[in-house]
Amino acid sequence: MPLSEHEQKLLEQLEKQLHEDDPKFANTMGSDPIRSWSTRHVIIGVLGAIAGILLLLVGVSLQQIFVGVLGFVVMGAGVYFATLRGSSFGKSRKGKPGKTKSKSSFMSNLEERWDERRRDDN
Repeated sequence: MPLSEHEQKLLEQLEKQLHEDDPKFANTMGSDPIRSWSTRHVIIGVLGAIAGILLLLVGVSLQQIFVGVLGFVVMGAGVYFATLRGSSFGKSRKGKPGKTKSKSSFMSNLEERWDERRRDDN
């Protein structure tokens, strides 16, 4: 059921207010495609983990320690790859416009909290 025009305006106002009040939380909860789960990563990671399990079982059954350890490493790498978030794997993160701004606002928030604590102590 689609939202009415009034409800859409209210939702936009709430989103805007959330971004102004708590931008870190808003960015965490937002549907940013850079931070979303990548289906390709999950599929490749699961296939890697399965291949690692098979290598581990082959290593154990043949009593080859090296093959078993290699299987364990491949399995761990597959799980790690499957849990990676973001579709920008391997891309440079330079030039992101919001990074320096969020760092400076983060530092300014810390400085404000520190100043408030010092004022409260006096």
